[in-house]
Amino acid sequence: MPAPNHPELSHCLQQVLPSAQAEAIPLPLTPAIKLYLINQDFPQQSLSQDEMLAVMNYPAYWAFCWASGQVLAQYLLEQPERVRGKTVLDFGSGSGVVAIAAAMAGAATIYACDIDPDAMMATAANAKLNQVELKLYNDFFDITADIDVIIVADVLYDKENLPWLGRFIERAPEVLVADSRVKHFSYPPYTLIERREGSTVPDLDEFDEFRDVRIYYAHRR
Repeated sequence: MPAPNHPELSHCLQQVLPSAQAEAIPLPLTPAIKLYLINQDFPQQSLSQDEMLAVMNYPAYWAFCWASGQVLAQYLLEQPERVRGKTVLDFGSGSGVVAIAAAMAGAATIYACDIDPDAMMATAANAKLNQVELKLYNDFFDITADIDVIIVADVLYDKENLPWLGRFIERAPEVLVADSRVKHFSYPPYTLIERREGSTVPDLDEFDEFRDVRIYYAHRR
């Protein structure tokens, strides 16, 4: 049985938050998947000013399973034909939740890509925890294999990332994007195919609008 806490990932968190731990947590929407995330009982409201500044300078996105990632993972497990037997690229993988779901849904090969080395460490640890195999890359442009589907969750919080929508559809014939941050999403050929409620794990008590997750699909003809 895997240890409930992951020492290396806990060490990463403790450079910023000395009492934090990376613990294995089952996800509410996809209980078949566990991830090493920041401990659920971490006292978020009692952070000192120095700790808050440290968190802002080192945003450990991999230490949370964001709402869009959890929803897209749930969607792939319910609609496995989207990825079954295909070569899949998970862009901005973070904790690796969507890549792991693609593997469980029967994808033939899964590339997980993130520029954050700690996110890559987390993705590798979470893949092992869930007994799936992923190919890890820190540079999207280093992946030279033919890709059937690109899957993306929680990367559009920064408007500077919006041009990637065009790059995705140039790189692969199919793209699935999950997002809860862009209020007026109008980027053809992407179309809304699903809308679900989700929350970040551990729960950050976010505004309701950030729990409203939309899944968009693009198909290059």
